[in-house]
Amino acid sequence: MAPYLLLGFLIAGILHIYFPAEKINKFMGRRTLKSVINASLFGIPLPLCSCGVIPTGISFFKNGASKGPTNAFLISTPQTGVDSILVTYSMLGLPMAIIRPIIAFVSGIAGGIFTNKMDKEEIQPASISQNTSGDTKSKKSLREMFNYAFVTFLQDISKWLVIGLLLAALMAVLIPDDFFSAQLDNEYLSMTIVLLASVPLYVCATGSVPIAAVLIAKGLSPGAAIVFLMAGPATNAATMTVIGNVMGKKALMSYMISIIGGAILFGILVNEFLPREWFTDHIHALGGHEHGTQFPPAWVSIASAIILIGLIINGYLKRSSTFFKSKQGNESNTFENNTDMEQKTVIVNGMTCNHCKANVEKNLSAISGIKNIEIDLASSKVKILGDKIDIARIKEKVESIGYEYAGEV
Repeated sequence: MAPYLLLGFLIAGILHIYFPAEKINKFMGRRTLKSVINASLFGIPLPLCSCGVIPTGISFFKNGASKGPTNAFLISTPQTGVDSILVTYSMLGLPMAIIRPIIAFVSGIAGGIFTNKMDKEEIQPASISQNTSGDTKSKKSLREMFNYAFVTFLQDISKWLVIGLLLAALMAVLIPDDFFSAQLDNEYLSMTIVLLASVPLYVCATGSVPIAAVLIAKGLSPGAAIVFLMAGPATNAATMTVIGNVMGKKALMSYMISIIGGAILFGILVNEFLPREWFTDHIHALGGHEHGTQFPPAWVSIASAIILIGLIINGYLKRSSTFFKSKQGNESNTFENNTDMEQKTVIVNGMTCNHCKANVEKNLSAISGIKNIEIDLASSKVKILGDKIDIARIKEKVESIGYEYAGEV
């Protein structure tokens, strides 16, 4: 996986710098089929799993995007991404790498159309700062691109990637090779069980790939694997709660029907109309260590794995350093040198990645009187510096973008 992951991270950095979220928003503002298609299409390459897509999608909605396009974006984006598509190619083969983005695109469109038909009430969007300061647009650099790709984004995904690999390794050892063919020979029953297990759990699109590869190697049908790859990344308890609170119950119902219905439908289509060998031969070749022409060469894979492990350790050390500094009270001089300004510290639950952190920073910074924000993801603490800080307004803003305000410290 390592060479494809590194390439995926690099493309993610390029997208972050040259194709920012603000450019997408203008194509999602209307309750039209074109807006739904645009939203679903834009979501496919973006490297956002369900923890990162929620603040991004809700930000679109709060800035004026209609519910249909917003739901289309929320459905298609977590299922794929440049990183997960490349990893899917490396572990599950070319057919699955092609099918996954097609399914994400079609299911996103279906969900957007269904939302437009089912929920015609549009909530008046709140104003959210677009952060149009001069240096955010004009001074994009290679250094910023690499920092996002191999530090910020990698930190967001590394934990779930490692968890996915460990679970895959554990299942490879514990599950008998003929388990699904011997114990769950009914493909539709296995599809249902996989769906029930996938919906409430969190697994990112990339981390789900090694798990799916092991399950197929153990006899799970490709259609059931499609269900897992689709429903696992796109649904979890936190995602459903936020969509229901911010966009309403009808939008949530449309979202869930589209995901669950689409997963079952595409699982059946894959099982019934596509040759099983398209999906199993590649995995059996990986498991059997077949020799011959190998791409990428073994030395590239080994070197990439070493680099990837080093980057993951670097991200862990950076987080640990930030955590211990905050524990020791060594925060930035911005707060220490502004004793004349009011300072508050609040707890905001639900921030799981750097996308969440940036979303909270951007929205709280837009509140009148707030001069600076510092967030520690490890402790969920948000330090606020400003004049006449309005805690009620902060609570309202935090909850409006889908996070939980848990009071002052």
